[in-house]
Amino acid sequence: MSLQILADRIKDILGTDSGLDATVKFKTEDGSLFVDGKSVPNSVSQEDLEADCTFEVSTKNALKLIDGDLNAMMAYMTGKLKIDGDMSVAMKIAQTFGGRE
Repeated sequence: MSLQILADRIKDILGTDSGLDATVKFKTEDGSLFVDGKSVPNSVSQEDLEADCTFEVSTKNALKLIDGDLNAMMAYMTGKLKIDGDMSVAMKIAQTFGGRE
């Protein structure tokens, strides 16, 4: 799985102004993605910066979460997803990704 595919998918979901008002980092086996939801337009980069909330997840499982093929709570409970930082930001991300068609 490519980190660039994941970055592109996240960019598509967030658009230019997601209203997230937070920074998020996805740590995968392929590298890190930093999502700046505080700036407008929102940006996604492969920088390894400090974030309000960090998700440690495989690229494959991150894509499954985005597609709705993997339940975030189940992934968390089974260790496929680790969350560090502000849990309210984690909930916003779940709503942003889960609320799309």
